[in-house]
Amino acid sequence: GEIKGHYLNATAGTCEEMLKRAQCAKELGIPIIMHDYLTGGFTANTSLASYCRDHGLLLHIHRAMHAVIDRQRNHGIHFRVLAKALRMSGGDHLHSGTVVGKLEGEREVT
Repeated sequence: GEIKGHYLNATAGTCEEMLKRAQCAKELGIPIIMHDYLTGGFTANTSLASYCRDHGLLLHIHRAMHAVIDRQRNHGIHFRVLAKALRMSGGDHLHSGTVVGKLEGEREVT
């Protein structure tokens, strides 16, 4: 059968809880943890990235809530800028979606 993987979501309301979740993942032998960097915040992401580096974990970044920021025609931040900021704050890899994602185009077509 297919081998499946899992990213333990360490996103939490406080950095302390987030680091506890990362420690739990490490103890369970999960090599990759996930963080919703827009909902969790850049400072929290940097703290989690530092923990991951020190403990041999990879940090996968999910983009939950990105459409509120990057899909506004009159204001907002382009996703490429958000992705670059994520890398600067320590994320190892990012779920970026497709070039034409499910929220693009005509409703009947997508």
